[in-house]
Amino acid sequence: MPERPTTTLRRLLQGPEILLVPGVADGINARLAAKEGFKAIYMTGAGTTAARLGMPDVGLLTMTEMADNAQRIAEASGLPLIADADTGYGGVVNVRRTVRAYERAGVAALHIEDQGWPKRCGHLSGKTVIPVEEMVAKIRAAVDARQDPDFQIIARTDAVAVEGYEAAIERARRYEEAGADILFIEALSDMEHLRAVPKLFRAPLLYNMASSGKTPFLPAAEMQELGFRLCIYPNFVVLAAIPAVRRMLRTLKEQGTPVPMLDEIASFREFFDLMGMEEVQALEAQYAVSEEARVRY
Repeated sequence: MPERPTTTLRRLLQGPEILLVPGVADGINARLAAKEGFKAIYMTGAGTTAARLGMPDVGLLTMTEMADNAQRIAEASGLPLIADADTGYGGVVNVRRTVRAYERAGVAALHIEDQGWPKRCGHLSGKTVIPVEEMVAKIRAAVDARQDPDFQIIARTDAVAVEGYEAAIERARRYEEAGADILFIEALSDMEHLRAVPKLFRAPLLYNMASSGKTPFLPAAEMQELGFRLCIYPNFVVLAAIPAVRRMLRTLKEQGTPVPMLDEIASFREFFDLMGMEEVQALEAQYAVSEEARVRY
């Protein structure tokens, strides 16, 4: 029987090497990450908001929209998925519903944060945080709500930017005591703090390498030496696509043809193969679809 994605993720986090997890917002990039040999994947909230709404990450998506996107990414990639769940979308009852919805979507771990609503991208200013007791209750509700014991609850605190480093550490301690499996202290910028934090907790620490640069761009080996167990790269895949798409659009507008760009883009066949064309063809053969009706190039 295949190992559950939740169990796979727990096993990976117990391994000797830091787990590097690229962020994606859709099924195309989910498949690409799997093809390139990554062992786990992350659903970025900012990227999902951008992909679905064309808007910035300022608390606009609902829980059901996020869970729906998570399900599509999990199915497309076949990898253990860590997913952004914002604040849990309300109080303790909302958090319980969020955990159950994300579990049904095939998510292996989610993170909830202690921001007030409307929340902000963790690397933007203008954030607020809820009382620590309220967040502790949310974590306890999340832990109690999970049905798969290997499903992991990641507690994120945004307090560094609001209340300062020491307050954020105290919050993280409380969240660990409440049962969080992994701790996520957002937007650490000081190398002294980055060296200290992993030594303060029993729970694994997550490193968020956001493209803002507020948290240093460290190589994997250095993060591992510091004691971090996993690193998410939320939007680098999304950002990499923007210049490529812009070049294609400008070529079409200025030259009236895509031909000058053909050497820089995937072929028709490469695109369909990436999307699982061989699997579709194998299924049609298995179920005896007539030769003339089978999909082919």
